[in-house]
Amino acid sequence: MKYHYETPQDRFMAAVRAVLLYGILIMWACAAIIPMVWVFINSFKESNEILKNSIMLPSHWTLENYITMANYPDMNLLRAFRNSVIISGGVVIGVVLCAGFAAYSITRFANRFTAVISIVFNAVLLVPSFSTLIPNFVTISASPFRGTYMAVILPLIASNMSFSTLLLTGYMNSVPKELDEAAIIDGAGPMQIYWRIICPLSVPMYSTIATMVFIWSYNDLLTSLTYLSNRKMQPVSVILSMVSSMIGTDYGAMMAAIFFTMLPLLVLYVVLQEQVVKGLTAGSVKG
Repeated sequence: MKYHYETPQDRFMAAVRAVLLYGILIMWACAAIIPMVWVFINSFKESNEILKNSIMLPSHWTLENYITMANYPDMNLLRAFRNSVIISGGVVIGVVLCAGFAAYSITRFANRFTAVISIVFNAVLLVPSFSTLIPNFVTISASPFRGTYMAVILPLIASNMSFSTLLLTGYMNSVPKELDEAAIIDGAGPMQIYWRIICPLSVPMYSTIATMVFIWSYNDLLTSLTYLSNRKMQPVSVILSMVSSMIGTDYGAMMAAIFFTMLPLLVLYVVLQEQVVKGLTAGSVKG
C-alpha cells in the first residue's frame, strides 16, 4: 500500500487553486448581483438624483417611481405579467411533457435509429433561433393560431426541446433499468413505469428544466414581438422593451419597471435553487 504525504508544494498549489476558484466565483457573483442592486437602489430615487449620483444610497427614499409606473395607461404590467405566466407556463408544460416522453423513448426503447436521433438533437442545438424566425412566421400566419398565445408557445417549445431532451436523456440513463424489470414482473406497462418510477425519480431534472425554460421564455423578446401584435396579449419582456419610449427621461420610473419585472424570476430561482442544483449534478455520475 502506498501512502501519499502532502508536501508544502502541494499545499501551496491547493491554496493557489482555491484562491483562483473563489476569485472567479466572487467576480461572477458581483457581475450578476451588483447590477440588480444598482437597479433596486435607483428605483427609489428621483431622476435628477440618478443623473447626479447613481451609485450612492438615495438621500430620500420614495415610492413615487412605482406609482408613476403603475399609472401609465399603455404599460399595464399586471396584465403583461399575466401574459408572461400564460406563455411561459404553457411552454414549460409542453417542453416537460414532450421532452420527458422523448427522453424515455430514447433511453428505454433503444434501436438502430437512437444514435441518429441523438445526433439530430445535438445538431439542432447549433441552429441559431433567428434563422427559423421567417419560416415559423409564415407557418404561424397560415395557421389558426395566428394572433393567439399558441403562436408564441409552439415556437418556444420547439426551440427548447433539444436541450431539454438531452438533459433528461442523460439523467434517465442514470436510473437503474433493474427498476423497470422489477415493475414489468409485477405487471406494469411502459406508461405505468414512466409515470410511477421514471417521473418521480427524475423530479430534480424536471425541476431544473422547468426553471430554466420558464426563465428563457419569460425573457424572450424576439418571438413575442414577432408573433403578437396585440398590445393586450404581449408579455412583460415586450412591454419592458418599450419603457424608454413610453416613460422618456423618467429614469426613476424606468428603474422601477426593470426591477418589478426581475422580481418574479428572483423569487422563482430562490425557491427552486436546491432542485436546480440537484438536477444539474445528480445525472453527472451514473450509478
